[in-house]
Amino acid sequence: MLCSQFAIFAAMPRLKLQLPARLPFSCSLPIRITDLNYGAHLGNDKVLSLMHEARAQYFASYGYAENDAEGTSFIMGDCAILYKAEGFYGQVLRCELGAGDYTRAGFDLYYRFTIIGEEKVLAEAKTGMVCFNYETRKVQSVPEALRLRLGDAWEAEGAASKLEPEVQADKQNA
Repeated sequence: MLCSQFAIFAAMPRLKLQLPARLPFSCSLPIRITDLNYGAHLGNDKVLSLMHEARAQYFASYGYAENDAEGTSFIMGDCAILYKAEGFYGQVLRCELGAGDYTRAGFDLYYRFTIIGEEKVLAEAKTGMVCFNYETRKVQSVPEALRLRLGDAWEAEGAASKLEPEVQADKQNA
């Protein structure tokens, strides 16, 4: 019975996300004991927390903070995470990160987490960041200085956005 339940899951439509091959920023993040769940591996919710830490380090590398970057602040508008492997206490992850897909009022950040020493991808993710003014409580345009400074990881590839808007069946995992 349990095997047939997993077969149903494998046939379900899966989210697909393609990241630029090269992401310009990299930092190392350890998996802490507090990051583990009841299965004794990295909890899915903790990946989002690790993304937040990596994003804070990414912005800091430019002299920015999430609440102070060229006169704007950020709100996360959406998030997609693809889990590729388990992570365990004591492992160290390399998080590569880069920006792209700018719109009038936001941009995407792309994340790739790799287990250092194994070179196995643990997770890939994207967050949609919206520029926001907390004083006026309104969305604002992406400052041109910010866009130029962060760059566009897709331009480095000579490619357009690769986030597929609809959920698609992942036949490879079926």
